[in-house]
Amino acid sequence: MNLMKARKFFLNKYVIGIVLLFAGLFLGWVFFHNSTPDNSKSSGYAATEHTIWTCSMHPQIRMDKPGKCPICGMDLIPLQNPNESTDSAAITISESAMKLAEIQTSIVTRGSVVKEVRLYGKIQADERLLQSQTAHFPGRIEKLLINVTGENVSKGQLIAKIYSPELVTAQKELLEAVKLSDKYPAILDAAREKLHLWKLTDNQIASIEKSGVVITTFDIYAAASGVLVNRKVSAGDYVNKGDVLYELADLSNVWAVFEAYESDLSWISMGENVEFTAQAIPGKVFKGTVSFIDPLIDPVTRITKVRLNISNQQMQFKPEMFLNGVIQFKSGGTEKQLTIPQSAVLWTGTRSIVYVKLPDSDPPAFKMREVTLGASLKDSYVVMDGLTEGEEIVTNGTFSVDAAAQLAGKPSMMNQNKEDIKKKNPNSMEGMKM
Repeated sequence: MNLMKARKFFLNKYVIGIVLLFAGLFLGWVFFHNSTPDNSKSSGYAATEHTIWTCSMHPQIRMDKPGKCPICGMDLIPLQNPNESTDSAAITISESAMKLAEIQTSIVTRGSVVKEVRLYGKIQADERLLQSQTAHFPGRIEKLLINVTGENVSKGQLIAKIYSPELVTAQKELLEAVKLSDKYPAILDAAREKLHLWKLTDNQIASIEKSGVVITTFDIYAAASGVLVNRKVSAGDYVNKGDVLYELADLSNVWAVFEAYESDLSWISMGENVEFTAQAIPGKVFKGTVSFIDPLIDPVTRITKVRLNISNQQMQFKPEMFLNGVIQFKSGGTEKQLTIPQSAVLWTGTRSIVYVKLPDSDPPAFKMREVTLGASLKDSYVVMDGLTEGEEIVTNGTFSVDAAAQLAGKPSMMNQNKEDIKKKNPNSMEGMKM
């Protein structure tokens, strides 16, 4: 009886041990079966349907969706998988990453060059129509009949009265010469000529000879028509021969003087049509042609003057009135030039680069290329060298593509080739295992 109990006891322990052994094997398979490496799923960064987002300033940041860098707050950019690119210098970005980063491309085409040059300027008086009213003989201003700047003056209008002791003496000489004209006609002619030189008219001289009375105060008449822009004297002032009394400006024709930057001079030529508006005359567009380009450039501001002759018969333009002008330049003939949007170009100081999409690349691959640019247009550049018609380039999100290239150790805006990157930064992100 005791023997049977002992056998039964050992049999139960044996069965329990076997059961525990199988239970341990089963649990081990359950817990450790999925930890076996799978080459197709070993890294989330290698999966084509998932994109890893990082920061261009802090490459240690890794996110599975776009957003802001938790350190600096910059927008995250997609991190390229180095195994995806078919070109060692190209950067590949998945379609979903391109949509999230708003990366857009367009085809390089040829077209007519259209340039819009904006100018800013003022209305100025035509310098050829400026007149100075001078004193033709010395004397004292007894009376001014034109006193207010801006008054209109007509030619022949009485503008001042002057007392001149020298003129009084000259009149007395004239009257004496009249008495001796029978014997000495040459003296009479000399006396008359002296008064002529002082701008007395024949009628004034004849009136003096006829009346025999010396005039003490002489009338001064306007020599030209215009607007009084500067009054140089006041009543009671003594003036010498040649002193300026008034400055007059004829505003029936004026100048529209614009300032043009040095970089825009290649688009401006004599006879070029200019459309301009005036802030004081809203709703109206005026037209004119370039009549003069200043041959000198201001060494400080780097601008030059461009002038238009404007008719102002209705006196709507006034000196110092602000103007906004536009020159629309279109290339003539049938010749078309290669142009690209300005948003496609990254500048490095001495270089200008674009990112070209490699043909038939899946996922899309982009490669940096240096280009030579020509004239700058309104929102595009003329391409002189580096691109051909029909190529596809990045036109929006270029900086995001360049930042991804920098992180992957590819040629980029700051690095021309991978060898330079390795020399400058041995710990480059290229070749680092995630």
